Amino acid sequence: MRVHTSDSILVRSYIQGDEYALESLIKKHQQRLYSFIYSKVLDRDITEDIFQDTFIKVIRTLKKGNYNEEGKFLPWIMRIAQNLVIDHFRKSNRMPIFNNTEDFDVFSVLSDGQLNAESKIIKEQILSDVKELVKELPEEQKEVLIMRIYKDMSFKEISENTGVSINTALGRMRYALINLRKVVEKHKIVLVN
Repeated sequence: MRVHTSDSILVRSYIQGDEYALESLIKKHQQRLYSFIYSKVLDRDITEDIFQDTFIKVIRTLKKGNYNEEGKFLPWIMRIAQNLVIDHFRKSNRMPIFNNTEDFDVFSVLSDGQLNAESKIIKEQILSDVKELVKELPEEQKEVLIMRIYKDMSFKEISENTGVSINTALGRMRYALINLRKVVEKHKIVLVN
């Protein structure tokens, strides 16, 4: 009978030099993490790479002593994996490049060129839902968001087209996404499965 050891104890043991503690952590969260990554990239080789990279980052952070122990190991490694997935899409130009990824989760599923038929239908539904939600935004924010997301314009082009500075365009985009998130929560819409 195996005793269930908490993540925080395993993390502490690993930091103190117990290599087996890391192995236990990996085994414990392997399935969930792997499934999460695969659900985003839909490719076993890429999933393997991102899975490995996630734990390389985890090891480096733990070895440097930069991990804040709050008993939230799983959400932490999931966040690392999510950032690596976003980096993967950025590198393969299948996703618009944005600085503040947290605000752009809604759109991370909209630029995938390798969608199967079912996903295409879901994608179209999401696009249609998002277009409806965008209508609820203030005019200036809506204008910038449509130019950036749907017309794929750079912030420099948006700035020139709207007659505002690039910083103002960036600010409007940021507020548009913050407001869009509020609208999504208000309507309890699930955009990403």
